[in-house]
This record gives sequence, C-alpha cells and structure tokens, in this order.
Amino acid sequence: MTDARLPGDEAAFIAAARSDDAGRFALITERYRRELQVHCYRMTANYEDAQDLTQETFLRVWHKRESFKGDAALRTWLYRIATNACLDFLEKRDGRAPVPDELLYLQPYPDRMLPEESAVARETIELAFIVAVQHLPPRQRAVFIVRDVLGWPAARAADVLELTVASVTSALQRARVTVREQLPQGRLDWRTPATHELSEGERGVVRAYMDAHERNDLDGLTALLREDLRFVMLPGSGAVDVTARDAVDGWVAGGLFQRGYDDWRCVATTVNRMPAAALYVRTPGDPVHRLLNLAVLRVVDGKIAELTGFEVAGKAWLGLPATL
Repeated sequence: MTDARLPGDEAAFIAAARSDDAGRFALITERYRRELQVHCYRMTANYEDAQDLTQETFLRVWHKRESFKGDAALRTWLYRIATNACLDFLEKRDGRAPVPDELLYLQPYPDRMLPEESAVARETIELAFIVAVQHLPPRQRAVFIVRDVLGWPAARAADVLELTVASVTSALQRARVTVREQLPQGRLDWRTPATHELSEGERGVVRAYMDAHERNDLDGLTALLREDLRFVMLPGSGAVDVTARDAVDGWVAGGLFQRGYDDWRCVATTVNRMPAAALYVRTPGDPVHRLLNLAVLRVVDGKIAELTGFEVAGKAWLGLPATL
C-alpha cells in the first residue's frame, strides 16, 4: 500500500521498504545509479572507486530503508547517503597517501556510462575540472558539487551535508576561489549553459593524432601539439608543461616509435566528454596489437593543449578491448 500524499518514487520506495521487497526496492533505486556514480566519481576522481561506492550507497540505503519517511525527496536522501559513503572512503584513502596528490587516483570516466546527455554538462566532467575539484578538502568538495554542479539551493545542500546554511555559503565561496585557480584558461565558468558534443574540429584532431601515430609521423605529431602543451602520464607522474618538440622527443627517448614500438593501431573514443584515442601496439613476434595507453586530449584552437595519458598495459579497460 502506498501513501497517496507522496510523489511516485517516494511512495513506492516506502511501500517496498515496509514489505521488505528487495526486487521492487532495486527497481526503484536502480534508476538513480548512473547519476549517483557520477557524483561519487566527482568526489573521488576514480571510476572504479565510484562504482564501488555506488554499490556501497545502495547497501546503506537498504539497511536504512525504514528511516526514510518521505520528508525529503528520495533523490536528496540518496545523495546524502552517497556523499557520506564518499566522505568515509576519502578519510581512509587519503590518509594512506604519503603526500597530497590530486592526480594519484585519477581515472577517466567512459562516456557510455554517463547518464543521458542532459544530466551531465561537459564542463563539469572534463578531467581538468575533476582534478581542480580534488584540490578541495572532502567536505568542501561536497559543498561545491551539490551547490555549483548539481545546482541545489543552500538550504537543501545544508540538509544533505548536515551543515548550517552559513557554513555551506562560506565553504562554497572558498571552494570557488580554489577551483578557479586550478582550472586552465577558458574553463573558468562551469555554470554557463553546458556543452555536450565534440566539435568536428576536435574529431579532426583526434583522427590526425591517430594517423600520425600509425604512420610514426613524428613531425606530424609535433605539429598537432601546442607549444605550451600540458602533459600528464598516469599512474606515476604529475603534470608538466613542455614544448611540442620536447614532448615528442621525450616519448621517443622513452622507447615509443622505436623498433618494437612502431607498429600502432588506434581507436577513437570519448571519456569525460573529451576526445580520446586508445593506442594499441604490436611488438615483434606478437600476432595481435595490445592496448598500451589511452590518450585523452583537450583541444584548443585546433591543437592539443593538454594530453593526459593513462597506462593500461595490455588489459581490457573501461570497455576497450585488450587486443585488436
């Protein structure tokens, strides 16, 4: 029996909780999975952790199901539980880190796992934004996300985070300053009307980048990079600003494009609503090309301004096949 005074999801949730109907409960909560997973990803910067934390959220929701009375929207209640799960996790995870490092746990987020396009603005999921948010202390990070990314009013944010409205307002002001300091030029306002799709120019740069790799065209690759390139290779190194030629020379010095690492195939993809290329290499004696790196590109004025590389080492990852 449902309470006719409550909206559909809230009434159905309470009915499922009262009847201990796990199947019905799962159907109601499952529709929130992808948006909660994106929320956990923004909090942690790690796709695998976000998956685990979303599952942890649903477990907590099941155990706390009888405490939901419909006084707040079900979605608000779910976000409160997800946020607390993230804060508990971050307290343990970040306490293990030898030094603060906003890139230490960074993983890309596959676009195929995002909610429908209207729900996730490109400006709030791009890697540069995710990294900038990681510079915030966890609770301040949560305030920033629910206020400026989700667009919730201060009173609702205060309720979710169990803070006063004044505390939320103060934390948000500090967070905005930090995020603006960390974001690259041209990405300073994440609250303007959002964009979603890649431009044809971005798609063209990805095609040219893959073509240069497959032909071992070092001059062509260099020409695609801005002179003030920001380069990151993860895991294991932070961001560095290098010239285009120095970047390519460094890749060559590291063994890429030399014998044994000169037979490339590439696959275009998108992560974090950004253009990306999955790079596969075939070494001597191997019958297949194996996934080596994922290169995520930020394109500005027709050239690559930032290149974030993720070492994958031959395994299937984020829905990409391990071999071609």
